[in-house]
Amino acid sequence: METSDPERPSPPGGSSFVTTHWTRVLEARGSSPESRAALSELCQAYYAPVVAFLRRGGAGEDLARDEAHSFFAHILERNALEGVERDRGRFRSYLLGALKHFLARAREHEQRRKRGGGTISVPLDSGTDSEPGLSLPDPNSLPPDEYFDRQWALTVLERALTRVEGEWKEAGRGADFQALKPWLTGDAAHGDQTAVAVALGMSDGAVKVAVHRMRRRFREAVRQEVAQTLNTPDQVAAEVRQLFTALGG
Repeated sequence: METSDPERPSPPGGSSFVTTHWTRVLEARGSSPESRAALSELCQAYYAPVVAFLRRGGAGEDLARDEAHSFFAHILERNALEGVERDRGRFRSYLLGALKHFLARAREHEQRRKRGGGTISVPLDSGTDSEPGLSLPDPNSLPPDEYFDRQWALTVLERALTRVEGEWKEAGRGADFQALKPWLTGDAAHGDQTAVAVALGMSDGAVKVAVHRMRRRFREAVRQEVAQTLNTPDQVAAEVRQLFTALGG
C-alpha cells in the first residue's frame, strides 16, 4: 500500500516577477532599511563567488575571506551604488565590477598604506564563512571572471535546491525528498527507481510523477533565485542561459 499520494500538489512556487531584492536596492539606492536589508541579503547569498574570484586571482583562503569581508563592508557601509543605472543591470555584473574597482583602489594605495585602519565587521550567516558550498571540479583553471560566473551559477543552484528541500520538509516529505534527490542532482542517472519506490511504499509510476514534479519545481526555484538579482523580468531567461553556459565551461 502506498504511503505517499502521487497526486498530492507539489510545494508552492509562484512564477510571477515581483519586486525583487535588487529592484528594491536600486529603487531606494540604499537609503531605506528595506533596501539595506535586501542588499545585505544579496551580499550574504553571493559571498562564495567573490571568495572564488579572489582565490583564482592568487589570494590564499584566509586572505580571500578577509578581502571579501572588507569588500562587503565597503558595499554595505558606504553609498556604493551611485554609478548603477536604475533601469537596468544585473546584481552579478554590478558585484563583479565593484569588486574589481575595490581591488584596484586597494592596490593603488598599497604602497602608501603603512598603517591599518579600523575594520568593519560584516554579519554573514555562519555557514557562509565555513562551508565551501556546492562545487564542481575545474581542471581547466578558468580565468577569474569566468570562474566567478561559474561559482555564481553553482550558488544559484545550491540556493534553489535548498529552497525546494525546505518546501518538501515543510510539507512533511523530507524523507521523500532525500530519497528522490539523486534524480534531481544527476547522481542517479542509472539509479533503481523501483527500489526507491519499494522503500517509500510507492508505485513506480508514483515515483516517476514525484521526480517530474520535483524537477519542475527546481527549475522554477532556479528562475526565482535568478530573478532576485535582476531588475526586469525579461532578463531572467537570458541570465539562466548565461549561468548554465558558465557551468559548461
